[in-house]
Amino acid sequence: MSDLIKLLPDNIANQIAAGEVIQRPASVVKELLENSIDAGATRIDVNIKDSGKTLIQVVDNGQGMSAGDALLCFERHATSKVRKAEDLFALATKGFRGEALASIAAIAHVQMNTKLENSELGRTILIEGSEIKTNEDAAVPQGTSFEIKNLFFNVPARRNFLKSEKVEFGHISDEFERVSLAHPGIQFTLHHNGNELYNLPATTLRKRIVDVLGKKSNDRMVPIEESTEIVEMKGFVLKPEFARKTRGEQFFFVNDRFFKSHYFNHAITKAFEGLIAEKSFPGYFLYLNVDPAKIDVNVHPTKTEIKFEEEKFIYSILLSSVRQALGKYNIAPTLDFERETSFDIPHSMHSQPAVEPQIAVNPEFNPFKSTSSKTSAGSTGKTRDNFSQAIKSEGFGTQEAKHEDWENFYEIKEEKTQEEVT
Repeated sequence: MSDLIKLLPDNIANQIAAGEVIQRPASVVKELLENSIDAGATRIDVNIKDSGKTLIQVVDNGQGMSAGDALLCFERHATSKVRKAEDLFALATKGFRGEALASIAAIAHVQMNTKLENSELGRTILIEGSEIKTNEDAAVPQGTSFEIKNLFFNVPARRNFLKSEKVEFGHISDEFERVSLAHPGIQFTLHHNGNELYNLPATTLRKRIVDVLGKKSNDRMVPIEESTEIVEMKGFVLKPEFARKTRGEQFFFVNDRFFKSHYFNHAITKAFEGLIAEKSFPGYFLYLNVDPAKIDVNVHPTKTEIKFEEEKFIYSILLSSVRQALGKYNIAPTLDFERETSFDIPHSMHSQPAVEPQIAVNPEFNPFKSTSSKTSAGSTGKTRDNFSQAIKSEGFGTQEAKHEDWENFYEIKEEKTQEEVT
């Protein structure tokens, strides 16, 4: 019997790898942006057409590549970030697997222009479905530019399952925001179908968040900063009154890498307990700095899930730091025994309109007027007829009340002294 197991050709292996790494146009944008950051770029321009189905262009002013590196970067598992196994536990770069460019080249038409800073000429490479069409010298600016056209041209099933242009560009915008928020020191621009959507200059962290979310967000943020032996943390949480019904403004970063964590998100939600309405989600932008040896980023194809060696301690630090920040800026309730609490309103009644109390006054009421002998229906007043026999036997209720009785009741008479008596 002949052998059945065969080694797959590189182009088929790359297409299989692309199924994990490149799920939609937004995945391409993310991988190219991270490559530009690893190349030391200070400006990155992104141009999109038809939500990435027609064109994805990423241009940077990074260090560029030599002719040899430019060709080798499209090979599977070709990387400049890892030399030995121990390097996986000390990663300081975005990419490290060497799969992204090989996967993209397997399912699209790719043109790359790159040039080193001190080189007279750069390099142009054109690849279609893992097949090299052009590899030659060219006069190109310093840095690297990628043009990705006809994504999934040879995987029609994957292309047919792409969502509408609005949905796909929404994912591209999300990836762009995550990367730009993680690197406020880099200038980013984003164009879609010729329209400029973002132009983010290099700036401070707070200003970058305001540039992404809008000017109104500046007054909504509460700063957080904490430093321990386990984790260094900084960032902002949004005030409770700006909690939303969706999780759109929730960002965790560790070592300048975006990640998702339901566990850490629970810590933030718990810190806001009692301050936001039910089924509302607090907004936050939290940046963690952890020893790379104590985290594992190689647990998910898109690297958005990260394992923390000391996640329980980080959970506690997150919870206490957020609570401390909310209390420090008088966002959370505090114990103040000198504060007047009679005007505190429960959270559930904040949205209810104020109602003026109504006071009923009987202008005919006269305390000196004697009551009638018979009570009206529903009355609880006392009359001579409904006094008990014990009361009547003591002389009460036998006569009508008189005006003089009330005057005598309040009259104060001085007691005679012993000398006056004698």
